[in-house]
Amino acid sequence: MNFIIYILSYPLIWLLSRLPFRLLYAVSDFLYFILYTLLKYRVKVVRKNLYTAFPFKSEEELLTIERHFYHHFCDTLLEMVKSYGMSEKEMKKRMIFPNLEVLKKYEDQERNIIIMCSHYASYEWLLSLAYYLKHQSYALYTPLSNKYFDKFLQKVRMKHHSYLLSRYTAQREMKKHKDEHKVYSYGFAADQVPNNQKSYRRPFLGLRVPVFTGAERLGKALNTVIVFAKIEKLKRGYYQTTFEVLAENPSDYVDFQITDAFFERVNQQIYDRPEYYLWTHNRFKRM
Repeated sequence: MNFIIYILSYPLIWLLSRLPFRLLYAVSDFLYFILYTLLKYRVKVVRKNLYTAFPFKSEEELLTIERHFYHHFCDTLLEMVKSYGMSEKEMKKRMIFPNLEVLKKYEDQERNIIIMCSHYASYEWLLSLAYYLKHQSYALYTPLSNKYFDKFLQKVRMKHHSYLLSRYTAQREMKKHKDEHKVYSYGFAADQVPNNQKSYRRPFLGLRVPVFTGAERLGKALNTVIVFAKIEKLKRGYYQTTFEVLAENPSDYVDFQITDAFFERVNQQIYDRPEYYLWTHNRFKRM
């Protein structure tokens, strides 16, 4: 069944990935109408998240954020598909990195880097960072249950010289990489809710919630530089990412200090432009 679903879906994926951006965004506008207006896809979850995160905003303000979010959400879904058909030149034009020197200084030092980001703006197009660095680039992810779509996702990444690393084997692979005479970077989208109820808890969007600490723990264990990637949407289809070092030598920091610094920056991003955050996940289910 998984193979049949993939075979039936692939022609549509291929076609969308080859559309000019002008037509792609016309499809996105139609998808917005289908998902938000007709199907009301996860509207209850999104609305609950927004009301929880912004109790000080009026209902009219929250509905405006909600509508803008769904427009952006549909754009990013199709932009992810579009990655498959994008050239290096086009990708570099649409995702820019103004302060790459923050990362490039570690190439000569042969230091590996953990890049922490949130599910904000175009976190998928962060894969294009691989075009600029000597570091071999990986993104940690949860493998898809449909192995055919999982392989396709890996294929998209590889086209842009980036790779996927299962979160189930990441620690072992990263330890192995440390002993090799190469440099590696690892992307952690570390802002969603962990499954472990005993996880470290801290304030996030006004509530005390469990948070992931894996990036900090691995950074300390492997002496890996930890950097925050601030992704911003400039206009439709155009993004930029700037970098800030959170810890050059993570073992010098007390437990959870790096994780706290990361979430403080994510908090600020969301409060500044909430419509670009991924609100469809039930972020507050384990308060």
